[in-house]
Amino acid sequence: MYKALEEKIKNRTVLVGIIGMGYVGLPLAVELGKENFKIIGIDVNRDKVDLVNSGRSDIDDVKDEDLQPLVKAGKIEATSDFSALKEVDCVAICVPTPLSKTKDPDVSYILAAVEQVEKYLHPGQLVILESTTYPGTTEELILPKLEKTGLKVGKDFFLAFSPERVDPGNESYTTKNTPRVVGGVTPQCTQIAKFFYEQTIVRAVPVSSTKSAEMVKLLENTFRSVNIGLVNEVALMCDRLKIDVWEIIDAADTKPFGFMRFYPGPGLGGHCIPIDPHYLSWKLKSLNYYARFIELAGDINSRMPEYVVERVNRALNERKKSLKGSKILVLGVAYKKDIKDVRESPALDVIKLLENGGAEVSYNDPHVPSIRMNESVMKSIKLTQALLQSSDCAVILTDHTAYDYDWIVQNSQLVMDTRNATKNVKEKQKQIVKL
Repeated sequence: MYKALEEKIKNRTVLVGIIGMGYVGLPLAVELGKENFKIIGIDVNRDKVDLVNSGRSDIDDVKDEDLQPLVKAGKIEATSDFSALKEVDCVAICVPTPLSKTKDPDVSYILAAVEQVEKYLHPGQLVILESTTYPGTTEELILPKLEKTGLKVGKDFFLAFSPERVDPGNESYTTKNTPRVVGGVTPQCTQIAKFFYEQTIVRAVPVSSTKSAEMVKLLENTFRSVNIGLVNEVALMCDRLKIDVWEIIDAADTKPFGFMRFYPGPGLGGHCIPIDPHYLSWKLKSLNYYARFIELAGDINSRMPEYVVERVNRALNERKKSLKGSKILVLGVAYKKDIKDVRESPALDVIKLLENGGAEVSYNDPHVPSIRMNESVMKSIKLTQALLQSSDCAVILTDHTAYDYDWIVQNSQLVMDTRNATKNVKEKQKQIVKL
């Protein structure tokens, strides 16, 4: 089975199925398609399927001009019919793994995908989970379901975990040139999964087990969460000490060793960093261990939207205004600059808190035409001189490069800058309040 699958991968006769055509699955499909693989993308969202089949992308990192030729050439095809897995040789599961309201892992999307894989599992098939999850998921949840078919892992089929490493909007490191960690249930599982990824990705790094591969991903994002939590707390300290946190960070960054620069902000966003560490914390609680760094960082980071609103309120008070009744213009709602992704964006929390405080809130984002706030939809409004001048405060939550910050400051009564976007603005500094 191993040799036959290896030969199919080598000569590009292997059929690849990717479950989930989102921020992870679609870029992977495009990279595989460019290397002459045939891909069946499976997604339960019919609108997503139709979009892919029309050669259009709703993902920041996948351009229409890259997707369209592959669709036209028959290299990429999308469907909502899981029976397509009957013919598939390699299956990559790239589905969401959110948290519940109590911050417990929600693996329902993984289990739903695995149920379909189990239904159509056949000898010689490679199954890879890419969705971020807690250590032990692959062997504890997925393996038993697949072996219920009577097929034996490492002999009849192959099972591995390879965590996605997607950074939306990063033009330097993409799916293709970011190394992939691979851990299989058996050595042969690791080997064949590594060989598969090496056809399209610059480097595949094998580890001893699926649990190790799962832990690698959580360490990567916990590292960022904890360090961002630290620098966010430093920002709170600097506010009390009445010193500029941005100056402190820039000065510390001149040290050529022993320091790594992180920046404070209005909170954590995206699908990974605000969520993944809690998967590890949850797993450790089941082993009677309390992950103190993770919990503390999560607490600090989650409170940053409240701090931003408190700073806005304080700045308005200093100008003899109150938050209630003030016109607040939010600039940027995506969770990071120059993308349209609003998943877990702290801007959504800031807007809710501002509205709860009685402010009249509007927003502009050149990348995000609308956002859903509970049951209502809020639309981006055109950024004009009149809008800035009529707003009591402009709050920069996302530092998009499309913004002219000199112009924004010159035409604003007050600017609350949570990203140090106005660093190089020279005039009217008295109007700027920084995090």
